[in-house]
Amino acid sequence: MDVVLSLPIKMSKFAALLAAVTLAVTVRGQSTVPAWGQCGGSDWTGATTCESGSVCTALNSAYSQCIPGAATTTAVPTSTSAAPAPTSSCQVPAPSAGKLRFAGVNIAGFDFGCSSDGTCSASGAWPPLTQYYGADGAGQMKHFVDDDGYNVFRLPVGWQFITNGVAGGDIDEDNWTEYDALVQACLDSGASCIVDVHNYARFNGEIIGQGGPTNEDFAALWSSIAAKYADNDKIIFGVMNEPHDVPDINMWADSVQAAVTAIRQAGATSQIILLPGNNWTSAETFVSNGSADALKKVTNPDGSVTNLVFDVHKYLDSDNSGTHEDCVTNNIDNAWAPLAEWLRCNGRQAFNTETGGGNVASCETFMCEQVAYQSANSDVFLGYVGWAAGNFYQGYVLGEVPTDNGNGVWTDTALVSACLAPNAQK
Repeated sequence: MDVVLSLPIKMSKFAALLAAVTLAVTVRGQSTVPAWGQCGGSDWTGATTCESGSVCTALNSAYSQCIPGAATTTAVPTSTSAAPAPTSSCQVPAPSAGKLRFAGVNIAGFDFGCSSDGTCSASGAWPPLTQYYGADGAGQMKHFVDDDGYNVFRLPVGWQFITNGVAGGDIDEDNWTEYDALVQACLDSGASCIVDVHNYARFNGEIIGQGGPTNEDFAALWSSIAAKYADNDKIIFGVMNEPHDVPDINMWADSVQAAVTAIRQAGATSQIILLPGNNWTSAETFVSNGSADALKKVTNPDGSVTNLVFDVHKYLDSDNSGTHEDCVTNNIDNAWAPLAEWLRCNGRQAFNTETGGGNVASCETFMCEQVAYQSANSDVFLGYVGWAAGNFYQGYVLGEVPTDNGNGVWTDTALVSACLAPNAQK
């Protein structure tokens, strides 16, 4: 969350919302085209007049788009073979954009007992698995994959649980056996699995590399974790959940670099690693607070940035905390559009690994719009992961826990059915 306190909509409704906010999808049968919509191209048969404030701008012979504030239009080349290649704006998605790589849910439980100052009680963790007297996380994940089309789950866990309370300690194998059972259930579903250390850049109130555990401690933790999954390309490494109030963002980037280097040197050379910024890893302030510039310097040991993806979060309620039932924004203008532009200009990608809202009409509207926008910009956004299922009770304000009706039949929450489940978006 930006601040963590850790009946189905018909498919046609989602399609209408998609058309209203998407950048690269076809907009047909309209008298005017909204900002970022397609307004021309060699095979275009839809509207060509942009709404006030935007200008139809040719990006190449096949595609023109309504770009806000553009001063003039660019002539469409009459011959693709004779005309020089056009220069694209960083605001414009690639023609291939339109389908997100990942969509999924957080499966909470091993993060229980953790507070936002990085204080976690190992005994507070509650495995979301029936063999440990928790919720049926394995059944939830199988349902989400088989019935809803999800393909990724984020599995938060406290650092203290992994090492049984010792910052510089080795992995506690008894505790790890329990957490790994959830990871294996995730893998058995066929989905990708995000191993997420859920400590807010801290250990018992002290910031990693800035008065708390050393970068070497942090690297040792990730080296041990990565070694266990080094050969599994379905594992994604979530370096740290929601750093916040970190005094020196460049020192934090050094800590992230230590983790990345440790993961790669442990043999996990090709998997995605998620790099989190400051301010609860907020998508809205990722650039303005210096996280983007600091973290873009983090590299693999060979100097490349392959599969180093920025980790961002964004909620839709009034204070971006993810603690209110109602949603008030789709986050496009204030967060996703500016971030998309920066990512394209810098050749990078981001993954929205926490988002969510209440199971109410306002969230169905705004979440559908957010998902549609990210889909239309899937060249820079890998996907989204909702908060949260797992061990949360049915009345939890942002609950995505499906109801088990017995005999393998599950009923989803309203928001999952309306927007978040990929199968509801077709």
